[in-house]
Amino acid sequence: MFLKKKKDAEQVLLPVASADIERVRAHCRALVRKRAMISAGVGAVPLPGIDMVADLGSFASMVEDINRAFGLTPEQIERLQPRMRVAAYEAVGALGGMLVGKLVTRELVLKLLQKSGARLAAKSAAKVVPLAGQIASAAIGFALFRQMGNQHVEACVRVAREVADKVPHGPV
Repeated sequence: MFLKKKKDAEQVLLPVASADIERVRAHCRALVRKRAMISAGVGAVPLPGIDMVADLGSFASMVEDINRAFGLTPEQIERLQPRMRVAAYEAVGALGGMLVGKLVTRELVLKLLQKSGARLAAKSAAKVVPLAGQIASAAIGFALFRQMGNQHVEACVRVAREVADKVPHGPV
């Protein structure tokens, strides 16, 4: 079941039933896998730095898509009913990851990627070795992208479940 709130002919959907949260979770994890494969493909290109630029843009876009799917973009949260908005912000503050309910910028994503600095360095260094290095770079890129994407999906799931627990189970 999704909660709906109409405002200016727009609806804000927030998954509140466990089945809905799991459906959105499965959809988002598939999105992460798809984008991670694209990242791996770009990571195999032997030009240094091109993968990092592509990953920044792709990851920022993916995070926005995941937030939107869970109803957790800043705009969606602002359009919720006041008690739901408070519950969402409390859950984001207590449980959410660095990117849940936030305006996603490349700088914010870069900051997150820098926390995985050793793997990024290995990915860049691997490109120096012909063919085997490109394969290793693609594999590292895929694993890193997928891990960070799935962590964000799980953070959104925790926030959505916390908000769902605070929602009255009657007509809203």
